[in-house]
Amino acid sequence: MAQVPQRFFDALAVRTWCGLSLRALGRAREEIDAINVYPVADGDTGTNLYLTVESAVAAVEAVFAAYEVDGGTRGADGGPSPADAGPSLADAVGAMAHGALIGARGNSGTILAQLLRGMAQVLTARGDSAHTGGPGLRLALRHAATSARQAVAHPVEGTVLTVASAAADAADGAEGDCAEVARAAYEGARAALVATPGQLPALERAGVVDAGGHGLVTVLAALVETFTGRSPGPVAPPHARVEHGREEAADATAAEECATQEEDGPAFEVIYLLEAEDAAVARLRQRLDALGDSLVVVGGDGLWNVHVHVDDAGAAVEAGVEAGRPYRIRITHFGHGDAHTAKAERPPRERTQRAVVAVVPGEGLAELYTGAGATTLLARPGEPPASGELVQAVRRAHAREVVLLPNDTDLRDTAAAAAEQARTEGIRVALIPTRSAVQGIAALAVHEPERRFDEDVVAMTSAAGATRHAEVTVAERQSWTTAGICQAGDVLGLIDGDVAVIGADVSQVAATVLDRMLSAGGELVTLVLGDEAPQAVADHLEARVREAYLAVDTVVYRGGRQGALLLVGVE
Repeated sequence: MAQVPQRFFDALAVRTWCGLSLRALGRAREEIDAINVYPVADGDTGTNLYLTVESAVAAVEAVFAAYEVDGGTRGADGGPSPADAGPSLADAVGAMAHGALIGARGNSGTILAQLLRGMAQVLTARGDSAHTGGPGLRLALRHAATSARQAVAHPVEGTVLTVASAAADAADGAEGDCAEVARAAYEGARAALVATPGQLPALERAGVVDAGGHGLVTVLAALVETFTGRSPGPVAPPHARVEHGREEAADATAAEECATQEEDGPAFEVIYLLEAEDAAVARLRQRLDALGDSLVVVGGDGLWNVHVHVDDAGAAVEAGVEAGRPYRIRITHFGHGDAHTAKAERPPRERTQRAVVAVVPGEGLAELYTGAGATTLLARPGEPPASGELVQAVRRAHAREVVLLPNDTDLRDTAAAAAEQARTEGIRVALIPTRSAVQGIAALAVHEPERRFDEDVVAMTSAAGATRHAEVTVAERQSWTTAGICQAGDVLGLIDGDVAVIGADVSQVAATVLDRMLSAGGELVTLVLGDEAPQAVADHLEARVREAYLAVDTVVYRGGRQGALLLVGVE
């Protein structure tokens, strides 16, 4: 189907741009990876940019999905807006920026996240405006380039920062609508990209253009297509050999550059999300700058994404602990691929025969799953993992056979994509479509690595399918539900994904949910308390089961920051 051009930059244009960018980066990913020689020749810039945009796409799609479920957006007073209003521009770009921030990968991905955040800061400042035109897009591109440069501790010319500045400069001189501004930004960025080998010796020696800049031009080409319905053409020649080297020498030169950088540069890449105040982050920047290089700290409003190359990975993480609360910590040793270890010299270990990989919504559940032998990936509320993170978790399990438990209905497609990718790498993966962490607990309880793979998967699938799941949570806004209209602050009881009870008291709603679930029978009740749920809720439910349901056992876990106040499983 042909792409319908967008006249203005509105929520639909944001959605279209994100989708086109993801597809374009998917096509260009291997090419961009191949020319990645700066700041570290680790060949993953294209992949990191793709994963960053994938996270942005997921966040934007969630905004549109929420609108479609509610049937309309809500006004400032909590009442419904006109049915045809749709998500606002501020909602869409805010989600795009947040998704990119929490999913940013690598040096270039982190900078791209800040570019998108810079655009969002301008566009959300326009209040309730449904769209913006050429002048608004010009301002957004300028602020994006400025904020990205400020996020990098030591900006270097000939990189994605140079390309972003050139895009903003060209956009400043453009007259007309969004299509004209986007086209000017693309042309300016493309010209700057071709010139990058003359600005950065590492690129000139390797005979390539900057990989991060190549990715940004790809994203800007998608922006042009958003407004015109047509791609503006090739991004740039991936290798600048006409002016900067001979083709037959390029591969050897790039390899030599890679070896030199790995010897001379820091050993580890450290990335984490950080909840911290601005003042603490300012001190963190100074400390990390003294520890290593390639420092990029992006974000704001209490949430930051920190990226740095260091020799002492532990010190970089400790600095984050002193500044606030770091999580989603990823440590990669450049000499050993995705090592996720603070030991530079660890011998390669033998693959195990089978492993279980599970997505879990809280720290408490992560400890429970890990204790049972699973490899876990923590998914915080509102921050679903991208398929690339799931693939990395499968790799981290280091097994020939993997059972994958997404533990969330909304992650089924993401998990399926990750499983397919892992299969192409020779890993046998079985996806069990668990819809809740309590179903994953049931599946893990019957897991026996000694059984044949197919038999183990069947047993785990059967246990998960025999477990009804529920959750008790608090409504964030007024909405239509299957149990009627709820107001913001109401306590909701969801059974198998549908709202079944609306009330005001957590214990009463939880008891009603449990009674309805046990009316169909059951032998074991699993309760997982969130960090905001009082222990008294679990005590009340345990007593109720003892008094009213003979021969039914109850087990209680603390889930931590899992989003829901309470998760309930009945087997």
